[in-house]
Amino acid sequence: ALAHARLGVEVLARPVGLDGASTYHGLIFVRKDSGIKSIRDMKGKRFAFVDKATTAGYLLPRAYFYEHGLDFKTYLKESYFAGTHEDAIYDVLNRKADIGAAKNTVYERLAGADGRIKNELIILERSPDVPENGLAVRKDLDDTIKKKLKEALLGMYSDPEGIALLKDFGAQKIIETTDKDYLPVC
Repeated sequence: ALAHARLGVEVLARPVGLDGASTYHGLIFVRKDSGIKSIRDMKGKRFAFVDKATTAGYLLPRAYFYEHGLDFKTYLKESYFAGTHEDAIYDVLNRKADIGAAKNTVYERLAGADGRIKNELIILERSPDVPENGLAVRKDLDDTIKKKLKEALLGMYSDPEGIALLKDFGAQKIIETTDKDYLPVC
């Protein structure tokens, strides 16, 4: 959505993961022992965002504060960018931050590998689903090239070499995607 708005790119396709999902959502989480149960309890706390250019790790939590009529910059004691979804999760787990935001797929992967995440963190909020990261091209790219590229991507699941590439990428297949699919984050 940001690349489309700022650079005028056109999205063509996105992956469907091995779990069958082609979307993800953002999470806002805290330590279970933090005493934070809602946005009211976040006042004066420290929030670990991921990066300014991440949807789940910044834009969706920022929208969460906006929807509650709050400016996170003045409502929170401090906010900072951890750099990665993993770092935001571990910063909360290790008490560097009181609250964090991350992409559900990263949170779930880490929770599967590190039992402390399941045992010590709790999810307070979940954003609406948004499309997984898509492949985009310049709007002025020749339409014939765009069409051939899209056909090749969408047909990968029916070709032995394509199946191998998809598996390495962690996807079942590639599906058609348009800029309209990103309206939930606009």
